[in-house]
Amino acid sequence: MDRTTTRRWLGGALALAVGSGIALVGGTGTAMAADVNNARNAGFENGLANWACSAGSGTVVATPNHAGAGALKATPGGLDNAKCVQTVTVKPNSTYTLSAWVQGGYAYLGASGTGTGTGTVSTWSPDSPSWKQLTTTFTTGASTTSVEIFTHGWYGTAAYLVDDVSVFGPDGGGTQDPDPVVPTPPAGLAAGTPTTSAVPLSWGAVSGATSYKVYRDGQLAATVTGTSTTVSGLAADTAYSFQVSAANAAGESAKSGAVSARTAKNGDGGNGGTNPAVPKHAVTGYWQNFDNGAAKQKLRDVQAAYDIIAVSFADSTTTPGQIVFNLDPAVGYASVDEFKSDVAAKKAAGKSVIISVGGEKGNVTINSDASATAFANSAYALFQEYGFNGIDIDLEHGINSTYLTKALRQLSAKAGPKMVLTMAPQTIDMQSTGTEYFKTALAVKDILTVVNTQYYNSGAMLGCDGKVYSQGSVDFLTALACIQIQGGLDPSQVGLGVPASTRGAGSGYVAPAVVNNAIDCLTKLTGCGTFKPAQAWPTLRGAMTWSTNWDATAGNAWSNAVGAHVHSLP
Repeated sequence: MDRTTTRRWLGGALALAVGSGIALVGGTGTAMAADVNNARNAGFENGLANWACSAGSGTVVATPNHAGAGALKATPGGLDNAKCVQTVTVKPNSTYTLSAWVQGGYAYLGASGTGTGTGTVSTWSPDSPSWKQLTTTFTTGASTTSVEIFTHGWYGTAAYLVDDVSVFGPDGGGTQDPDPVVPTPPAGLAAGTPTTSAVPLSWGAVSGATSYKVYRDGQLAATVTGTSTTVSGLAADTAYSFQVSAANAAGESAKSGAVSARTAKNGDGGNGGTNPAVPKHAVTGYWQNFDNGAAKQKLRDVQAAYDIIAVSFADSTTTPGQIVFNLDPAVGYASVDEFKSDVAAKKAAGKSVIISVGGEKGNVTINSDASATAFANSAYALFQEYGFNGIDIDLEHGINSTYLTKALRQLSAKAGPKMVLTMAPQTIDMQSTGTEYFKTALAVKDILTVVNTQYYNSGAMLGCDGKVYSQGSVDFLTALACIQIQGGLDPSQVGLGVPASTRGAGSGYVAPAVVNNAIDCLTKLTGCGTFKPAQAWPTLRGAMTWSTNWDATAGNAWSNAVGAHVHSLP
């Protein structure tokens, strides 16, 4: 969010790359019984063994991965396209199928030195927010006994991920990866802060595991590929016992040691009992604690259509993670007590008033246990002093998911289950579940109210169907919101963030009627553009705008139209 008029522009957000140079050579052939995967360390379970990456561009990460405990992450930079290669032993005059799973930025897969045709085959994929498989084939020449398989990205684009590489065909005589063995039981099972109906769980990764089975009181509750999940649908104020096992193609491990957790009581949580509930369908508006040319408002003047009012913004201090709130005299309050009275009045009217952290100029650093604790303690102190009943994360200068998650969980434990938690990531932050913002949203899903992605100031972006859409359209809003739901957020945790007027952002403004059409498309499958979701999500939370002040400047056109439409949803 911008304290001036516009926010940072993301420069078209990775417009389509040029020239792929795709060439497919050779027949497909029929796999014989003796065919094997000739690639070594194909799932990157042993780091970068057998692989070499240009300019130190490659590393192995534990998450996200397609299967097992690792995946290759390679980052292009400058004149380097992050090329990673492996020499594979093959048989002459033979046909091989080359495949790999990819995610993230532009990803290329190919083989060179095949001895036939041009000697090189390749295929590629544009940015992909989820894992997708690339496949091509090649035929070796009469004297070819080895080929070089490769992956690479595209200059100046985002990092790409690769997992489960296969060079499937006749055994070339090299050694293959060993067959999988049953994994060991997971260690470190721990329960996070329960709500009245859910318990978050996390555990340590197990080498060779491709999935994990979560048990509640001895019964299978979920099967997941990551090392965390939230078990929901639980009864309030009830004790449960949880265990987890690791599994792969060879079988399932024994269950881990049990961990117990009790769900919260209804109405529990610090000052949470005095906090209003967020409506099923809600409208969020940012209130400006500064003067940038928009209409100046006191909090009492914020339009009645807004259910969640995000006070923008908290300020950082010299202590990492710590935040404070400084009421700007430009807003017109005679005293801090007058502001606090307005907060209380809005809450009494059923509105949630939360403190927003970040914005275009805000930079709060949370990258250690100490800074996470400082954030939680200082945020809760603001709750107590001003009456805020929640927090909004609008950090636009990079976040560390591990420590921000810890900070939010500590804050939730202090504030109780009625704490409102919202986020306002930029579009690029929610293109993939591997981004720090998306990882954070999923890690705190059990305490998360809504993610209002800022669908503006971003340029073209990929939708959940793999197509590129330009901002300012129904398709842009719906196809990008679809990514979040398919990526694991509940529809009730997804909102559409747009500017309230043409002056509220540098680009991406859409008329209120377009916003309403997008809401109808997502909730009813009506009003869609060229993109239409495979299903309706009637519990979509609603919409957000920057800002209530710019809305007032434009005669409340946004809140009158969109607010009424959101509140009319069943």
